[in-house]
Amino acid sequence: MDSRETDKDLRDAQNLPYDPDTLRRINEHPCYSQDARHAFGRCHVAVAPKCNIQCNYCVRDYDCVNESRPGVASEILAPGDALERIDEVVARMKHIKVVGIAGPGDPLANEETFETLHLVHEKYPDVILCISTNGLLLPEKIDLLEKYGVRNITVTLNAIDPSIGEKIYSFVEYQGKKYHGREAAEILLKNQLLGIEEAVKRKMLVKINTVYIPGVNDEHIPEIAKKVGAMGVFNFNIIPLIPQYKFKDVVPPTNADKTRMHELCAPYVRQMRHCQRCRADAVGILGKDVQNEFGCCGKGDGSGKGCSGE
Repeated sequence: MDSRETDKDLRDAQNLPYDPDTLRRINEHPCYSQDARHAFGRCHVAVAPKCNIQCNYCVRDYDCVNESRPGVASEILAPGDALERIDEVVARMKHIKVVGIAGPGDPLANEETFETLHLVHEKYPDVILCISTNGLLLPEKIDLLEKYGVRNITVTLNAIDPSIGEKIYSFVEYQGKKYHGREAAEILLKNQLLGIEEAVKRKMLVKINTVYIPGVNDEHIPEIAKKVGAMGVFNFNIIPLIPQYKFKDVVPPTNADKTRMHELCAPYVRQMRHCQRCRADAVGILGKDVQNEFGCCGKGDGSGKGCSGE
């Protein structure tokens, strides 16, 4: 089936609220529109170092100026410094339409995220604000996100079966307690689904990221797509595993494997096929990042932690 026909059929079936503001948040966001990635850019500010879960594929790094993957940043910014970074970026790059917070930890586990969102929303009320989260705290933080104008949300959802989820997560820290195994996976999944449901109810655009882990969740991914499609999420992004940490010996999926998985998932939910696995401090057009031109590794003052000075 032609992917454009699939998208139209899904749009009609989901009855998405294509009001002018929603259309703008689709058409000017490079992750939500394949056409937008060629015309519009984003500025990620790395203000959120702490994370409340440990994924078995995740290593959060600093000073990796030549590496492009989630969880990587050259410096951590305080909220005020993040606003200054955004000022510099939008002054030099008029095509920047999106400000995102994607880590390098989980944004919702860091108060600095909400301080930053507040500052940006006050100064740039028309910018598209988005966050990327594991979803553990989404149900309890969604009021704040809505208050500060966040209308695009990405949730990383790697399993909808706790027996699979427990193979992916080492632990979950929630309400002052650390959980392991099946219990951790159950708590995380419950909150992810509640948060996604609430975000869709509030007419936010929700993107799902699923890490494709051969031998762990590969046969399960179409079920995830079917579930979130029925919930009304906007699009679905399959991210091939980068072998590291406890999954360092797993052979990652090939491009052909990824293409095949997209086709298996396409009947259920719109597919994002152009992901570039952005850094937590990415700036610019997808695939043409220029974050090294700003802050400590470029022309800014570089007051954050973890700066390599390169």
